[in-house]
Amino acid sequence: MNNTEKNTYVKQQITNAFLQMLEKHNIKDVSVSDLCDKAGVGRASFYRNYESKEDVIRQYSDYLIKEWGRQFENDPESSFFNVFSSLFHHYKEHSDFYTLLLNQGMSYMILDTIKRKTNLSKEDPNFDAYEKAFFSYGLYGWICEWIERGMQETPDEINELFEKNRLG
Repeated sequence: MNNTEKNTYVKQQITNAFLQMLEKHNIKDVSVSDLCDKAGVGRASFYRNYESKEDVIRQYSDYLIKEWGRQFENDPESSFFNVFSSLFHHYKEHSDFYTLLLNQGMSYMILDTIKRKTNLSKEDPNFDAYEKAFFSYGLYGWICEWIERGMQETPDEINELFEKNRLG
């Protein structure tokens, strides 16, 4: 196994162990030592890959959204008109993870991901920044409320509601 493969393995072990632990424990109650013991890796491996426990979740969240983006871009059926439907399907497919974020008080990671995807930046001209912020925070609100309500609607139904509200 080369270094890249070893690093990938370590990160997968840490991420999987951490997600399992967070199903039963608050993030504040999980120590790096306990996490490393459960993952079967050393603390040095943890700190070589992550700055904090939150960084484990952030990197996994980024990974998931990048995978969604790759799938969307490689799908010949993808278009501007079905981007939200595709995104809602992504959140539904990974509902255990995103529900965990909300339950752990970490829903800000969903918002941070959306803001990065819209390229919201301090350097943007004011009006552009306001538009991006309005869109980012609105989409974040829809997603979080849908998750908190148990994702009662299908992704296509929530997309229809989103489109009616956005266009109507």
